[in-house]
Amino acid sequence: MTYESFAYWYDELMKEAPYDKWKEFVNKKVEQYGRKGTKRLLDVGCGTGELAVRLAQSGFSVTGVDQSENMLAIAQTKAEQHHVHIEFFEQDMRDLNGFSPFDAVLIFCDSLNYLPTEQDVQQTFRRIYELLHKDGLLLFDVHSIYKMDHIFQDAVFASNDESISYIWLCNALDTPHTVVHELTFFVQEEDGRYERYDEDHIQRTFPAFQYEQWLKEAGFTVMEISADFTDRPLHDAAERLFFVAKK
Repeated sequence: MTYESFAYWYDELMKEAPYDKWKEFVNKKVEQYGRKGTKRLLDVGCGTGELAVRLAQSGFSVTGVDQSENMLAIAQTKAEQHHVHIEFFEQDMRDLNGFSPFDAVLIFCDSLNYLPTEQDVQQTFRRIYELLHKDGLLLFDVHSIYKMDHIFQDAVFASNDESISYIWLCNALDTPHTVVHELTFFVQEEDGRYERYDEDHIQRTFPAFQYEQWLKEAGFTVMEISADFTDRPLHDAAERLFFVAKK
């Protein structure tokens, strides 16, 4: 998935996203499970660089990759404004290449849910395994089955701010645990008129045991699976699943 017009208003629409919680999760799990001296991180699906900048400010050496050229342009500007050095690359997570080994690879904000097939997820895990040092970590989150099949099922979200408003419709597709997010947003131009933009985003998830199996098949040891930014084990009403796997 490549964000087009949406990239320029992504930060405004995602201003409530829990970036600090993702940063805390990384710090905690790297300290708990990471190789000694973990420093070099790859942020996959880095978007506009919100998490990458926070991690760089925490002392990590961060590289960001994303499929959206527009997102990466915003991320680069943001890194410069915050006086942190981050290299950004336009790449597909299924075919990451050209990097020396990392201490940890991150895929947050349900970026992995944009992969449409089982084979895509498996290929991504295999590719990341090759990019990690021995004892390196893969940290990621995904939407739960419960969230996809119940919370997103025929859901409507909306916001009506002065400069930007949106209507967000969620509809299930025939593929199991898959939804299409139909986004319509209205942005106020300099002359006061509102311009309309439309984008569709398709996301899919799989059962936790399936991700665990694919990680093991790729060579990882699964260290932990938890729910919703807590240390709690999975439960039926969990919305976001977190995985920690070690090479």
